[in-house]
Amino acid sequence: MRREAARTNAMRVRYFRTMRRSLFLLLVILSACGDRGSTDDLCTRTFTPYPDLVSNRIRSNENGALIDAMALYAQQDYAGAAVGLETCLKRRDADKLARLYLACSYLALDRPFDAELQLDHLEHSTLKEAFRDQCEWYTVVCWLCSDQKDRALEGAQAIAEAARHTYRKQAAELVKALAP
Repeated sequence: MRREAARTNAMRVRYFRTMRRSLFLLLVILSACGDRGSTDDLCTRTFTPYPDLVSNRIRSNENGALIDAMALYAQQDYAGAAVGLETCLKRRDADKLARLYLACSYLALDRPFDAELQLDHLEHSTLKEAFRDQCEWYTVVCWLCSDQKDRALEGAQAIAEAARHTYRKQAAELVKALAP
């Protein structure tokens, strides 16, 4: 009887030690992943692809590849659209607006650093003035989705405080979500 009780007690001790180790490992893993998960959720809630303003253009030899890529973008096939837009942008006479759509495709594909690079190219192009608001907003989204919360908060605050900005309301909502 004593041996049975000792064996049962030893089994309980081993069981609880194993459970303690398992719980400890689980807590370590969850604490390492938890913060990124909340950023991912906020990124997903914040990011909205830029509306397709290209697909209704009349097709020509010069813009055929862009129209095809934008058809994929409109169908939310961002991987296919990215390939098509990359091909379009290799042409010297490419429509620079394709960079904005490529950036949004990259964001949808969880490639915020590539998206930010495309926005940088657009900001240094001849379309910089026409798409300043879009470049500023989507750059903030890139920072958010690449877990650069401080930069995202700072950028969103600047947009929210601007007298006139296309994304002022979205930026104010993001500031509320990011503010400590």
